[in-house]
Amino acid sequence: MLAGEIAQYENQTHAVLMNQGKLAAGLEGNLQLFDVRPGHASHYYNANSDKRRIVLHFTTGFLGGDISTLTTPSYHVSVSFVVARNGRIYRLFPTEKWSFHTGLGTVGGNEAISRSSIGIEISNIGYLDRSGNWMWNYYGDRYCAVADNQYYQTLAEPYRGKVHYATYTQAQYAAVRNLLRVLTQKHGIPATFLPANRRYSVFQTPDAGRNFRGICSHVNYRPSGKWDIGPAFDWAAVGA
Repeated sequence: MLAGEIAQYENQTHAVLMNQGKLAAGLEGNLQLFDVRPGHASHYYNANSDKRRIVLHFTTGFLGGDISTLTTPSYHVSVSFVVARNGRIYRLFPTEKWSFHTGLGTVGGNEAISRSSIGIEISNIGYLDRSGNWMWNYYGDRYCAVADNQYYQTLAEPYRGKVHYATYTQAQYAAVRNLLRVLTQKHGIPATFLPANRRYSVFQTPDAGRNFRGICSHVNYRPSGKWDIGPAFDWAAVGA
């Protein structure tokens, strides 16, 4: 899918899910959102767990696939929220519950960190590769022309071997900022971020990963194989 087609696609996806009865208007605190109703509750564990932190991710996908993948029956890999490029927030399960979302190789342990974290996935295709006059996504599809540089950011130095990343929208930044405000208050999580010089560093020990309280991202727990959320993300736009 081309970047310029995403806005229409997200509206169509939303309308289809509404017509299928798979969405319902809801609230998280005073924040309006949409509850996803996939017809089962097996994508998460129906057990309460105390939350110590919020972990930001990007989906490496587009909204319809994002929601479908994260509500796969009996898979138990999911997050509480997906934030669309138009700023709509979709709640996949209550924040008191949990599902795996940091993966194998997590510093501090996948289960321990997943249980004690609230995951937020921002709908974004992730890193891009340039070939000819086009930027290509992870799946080998065209994303935008090189000339359409509003859709991507080129870093001064590669991050984990990649230099081009899809940009986020201002609507996403506003939604994430508001969501962080509500969730930190609700769960007593410190509304603090890792310092700028540690924002893309991996926690050095399992205890450091488990003991962290605040707001961080997936790359802080994964030494390799993940790029979210990398330096193309504007942390200041969400309050850092």
